[in-house]
Amino acid sequence: MLTKKQFGITKDGEQASRYIVKNNFGLELEVSDFGALILAIRVPDKTGVHSDVVLGFDTLEEYYDIATGFGAYIGRNGNRIEGACVTIDGVEYQLDANNNGNNLHSGNDRSHTKFYQAVTGESEEGSFVEFSRVSPHMEQGFPGNLEQKIRYTLTEKNELVMDYEMVSDKTTVVNPTNHSYFNLAGHNSGTILNQEMEIYSDGFLPTDENLIPTGEIADVTGTPMDFRKKKLVGKDIHADYLPLKIAGGYDHNYVFKNDGNLKKVAMLYSSETGIRMEVYTDLCGLQVYSGNFLVGEHGKDGAIYNKNSGICFETQFYPNSCKEPAFPSSILPAGKVFRSRTIYKFVVEDVL
Repeated sequence: MLTKKQFGITKDGEQASRYIVKNNFGLELEVSDFGALILAIRVPDKTGVHSDVVLGFDTLEEYYDIATGFGAYIGRNGNRIEGACVTIDGVEYQLDANNNGNNLHSGNDRSHTKFYQAVTGESEEGSFVEFSRVSPHMEQGFPGNLEQKIRYTLTEKNELVMDYEMVSDKTTVVNPTNHSYFNLAGHNSGTILNQEMEIYSDGFLPTDENLIPTGEIADVTGTPMDFRKKKLVGKDIHADYLPLKIAGGYDHNYVFKNDGNLKKVAMLYSSETGIRMEVYTDLCGLQVYSGNFLVGEHGKDGAIYNKNSGICFETQFYPNSCKEPAFPSSILPAGKVFRSRTIYKFVVEDVL
C-alpha cells in the first residue's frame, strides 16, 4: 500500500511530498522527493507497537540543516576527500573545503536539499518509490552531468532495498550512500550504546586527526574495533585506543571484498524492542558512525538527540577512494553505468 501526502515547499518553490509505503507485516517506510530523504521507518516491535527507528525532523525546512544529514541521500560522493580536490584525466577539480580543509559528503550544496522527480510502482520485490535527478556538470565542483536514480523498495520480507543507478557524460566521482541514523529502541529513546552490533569484517581503516584514512588496513583482532562477535555498541567505545579517541567514538570504514556481490556486512539489535536490523551491500566499504557529533539536536516528535542517539551504516567505497591508489577506485568512466544495492532488513525477535 502506498499513499502520498504534502510535505512542504522548498526554498525554490517546489511542492514536496511524502510517500508512505506499507507492507502486509505492518512495516512502514516514509520517504520524500525533497532530497530523496528517508523520513521514517516504523517497525512493529515485539509487543506490536510501531517504533520509528530513524532519527529525523518534523518539517521540510529543518532538513536544510546539513550538519546532521538525517535520512540523507548523499549524492556524488559520500564521506571525505582529502584536500577538497580531485584530479581526473589530468584535470584538478576544486571542491568545497567544508571539513577541516577536506571535502565532506560532496560539500555545502548537499544532495539532500535538492528536489527529485518521483515515480511509484510495484515490482516483483514489492512497492517502490524511485527518485531521479540530473546533477549538472560542475555542481559541487564535480565534472559531468550525472544522471541519478535512487529506488526505495519495501518488500514483504521486511526489507528496505535501496538501488542506486548513476551515469555521467564525463568521467567523474561516484560514491553514493545513505546517512540514516538508526536507533532500534525508537528514535526518541536515547542512546544506542546498549544495543548489540556485529560487523563481519576483519579490517578497518585507521585515520589521521581529520578522519582521512592513512592508507593502512588494520586488523581488528584484539582491538575495540572487533565486532565479528556480537557485543554492545558501548562496550569499548570509550577505550583508551587512538582511533576511537581521534573520532570521539566509532566513525570508521570497515572493509569487505570488492567483488560486487551482495553480502551481509552488519547487524544491530535492541533487546528493548526485539527489533534486529541486518545490513547487506554489494560495495566494499561500510562507514559505521555512532553519532559522535550530535549535541542537543531538536528532532521529530519533540525528541532531543544527543551524542550516540543513533548510529549510521553507510555502505560505500572507502573514504578518499578517488585519491588513494591502494583503495578500490570510486572514479566512474564517462558513459559507464554504476549500479549498487543496499538492503536494511528488519526482523522482530522475542515476540510477546
